[in-house]
Amino acid sequence: MDRHMDELLSSLKLRLLKMCSLTETMIGDAVRMLVDRDERVMALIAHNEDQVNRMQVEIDEMCLTLIALHQPAAGDLRFIMGATKTNAEVERLADQAVNIAQMAMRLLKEAPLKPFVIIPQMAILATGMVKDSLHAYVNRDVTRAHDVLKRDDQLDDLKRRVCQEVLELMRGNPAAADWSLDVVLVAHNLERIGDHATNIAENAIFVAEGRDVRHHFDDSPPPHVFPS
Repeated sequence: MDRHMDELLSSLKLRLLKMCSLTETMIGDAVRMLVDRDERVMALIAHNEDQVNRMQVEIDEMCLTLIALHQPAAGDLRFIMGATKTNAEVERLADQAVNIAQMAMRLLKEAPLKPFVIIPQMAILATGMVKDSLHAYVNRDVTRAHDVLKRDDQLDDLKRRVCQEVLELMRGNPAAADWSLDVVLVAHNLERIGDHATNIAENAIFVAEGRDVRHHFDDSPPPHVFPS
């Protein structure tokens, strides 16, 4: 690999990590807005969403330039093509954070019916999955990627607990239906964040090993794998 190509790939990795860091901040801010009932955070979330959207376009352009001018082969080509997929997943993470913030704005208009306990746990787990999936991708760390895949079940379990809690709440207080629905939607968006992190982790495994582990396709070897 020539030095210029190496520098461009390093720049691409750093850009992806910075974009991911912004989305992690957005997720944390959205949940903090809900738990601390601080609507001032909304302006910061909107600002960071604009940055993420701009970075998505920049990263796609970087990938196209790398392919067009340097004609990478094998593992480097897989990494660049995978970067476009990962880029799209990270942008969707930002969208999920905005969705949570919008639900929080609605919930702030009502008195809280019970303290939030599981939602912050989900946020911590989801943002950890996001961070680790991106680091697994840029470092081609298969072990870390598989660890992200395992944590997705934990996030699903927490969402189920949220749904059970609000169902019990509505049984005792039918008037709590609107509040409960918004809380379930927040949990759903946090679960979707875990799904996007899982997609990035699966992408990391493909880039590192040439194996497509989506839908359990890793049970048998692919018909052809480009050498790294």
